[in-house]
Amino acid sequence: MSTRLKFPAGQLVATPGALAAIEASGDSLFTYLQRHLAGDWGDVDAHDRRENEFSLEQGFRLLSAYCLRNGVKIWIITEADRTNTTVLLPDEY
Repeated sequence: MSTRLKFPAGQLVATPGALAAIEASGDSLFTYLQRHLAGDWGDVDAHDRRENEFSLEQGFRLLSAYCLRNGVKIWIITEADRTNTTVLLPDEY
C-alpha cells in the first residue's frame, strides 16, 4: 500500500531524547514520519488540526503529535519553508 505524501520533509533530524524514546517503545520512526508527511497529524486537537490544514495550504509550519506504545509523546515539526523536519519530545521544544 502506498501513502501519498502531501509535502516534502526536507532534511530529517531528531533529538537524542526522541530517538531514545522511540527505541525504548519498539516503534518505528518511519511510521510516524510517513503519517506526518501524509497529513495524519496524530494526537492534536481540532484547533491544531485546522491550523495544520491552513498551514499546509499557506506554507506555514506543520506540527504533528503522536503517542508511542510506551505512552511517551513525540512531536514532528516541519518548518514553513519545508527545508527541515524535526522529531523531538515536547519538553525539548
